[in-house]
Amino acid sequence: MTADQPTDWVHWHDQYDDPTSALAHRLAVVRGHIRDWLDGTAPEPVTVLSSCAGDGRDLLPVLAERSDAGRVRATLLEFDDRNVVTARAFAQAHGLTSVRVEHADAGDSSAYLDEDPADLVMLCGIFGNITDEDVRRTVEATPELCRPGARVIWTRHHKPPDLTPRIRQWFAYAGFAERTFDAPADFPYSVGVHDLVGPPKPLRAGRRLFTFVR
Repeated sequence: MTADQPTDWVHWHDQYDDPTSALAHRLAVVRGHIRDWLDGTAPEPVTVLSSCAGDGRDLLPVLAERSDAGRVRATLLEFDDRNVVTARAFAQAHGLTSVRVEHADAGDSSAYLDEDPADLVMLCGIFGNITDEDVRRTVEATPELCRPGARVIWTRHHKPPDLTPRIRQWFAYAGFAERTFDAPADFPYSVGVHDLVGPPKPLRAGRRLFTFVR
């Protein structure tokens, strides 16, 4: 792949197969936060929304290992149709009948019109691939995707220039309280976890939230 070629978001996932890679470590952290949230909300029914979900390997394996997965109604939005096929096949193979994988452009706010506000919103693998302004715009719009008290899990590298301090501040301005922030010194990834303490907002359709730039 040359610098002027777009990222192949199927082969990009190959990095997870190396257990020493930053992505593999980040995946373990994200899965841990998902497990903690599921444990904390049991046995209530909950909804999950994952934007730019890829092949769903952060959420779906966690659901597959749980006996209470049926209480979780999850929607995964993914633009690459190959990843959609992979995620759907995994969900079917593991009996995750309350999981929907939709082929959609998660950067278009209209993609969320048919989705209920979520108890958990996942914004993983997005903020490192879009402009700073699009990150800010997406954070500001996140309350439109949330139920009262919803949790958000997001990721972003902390390589210079490190945008994560501003992202954390933008979440605070948008009505969220930070629960945890993981930024290990030996890996360049960051994982943020925030809870909505302000009011949710009505969804405004027809807006471009973000566009991948690589």
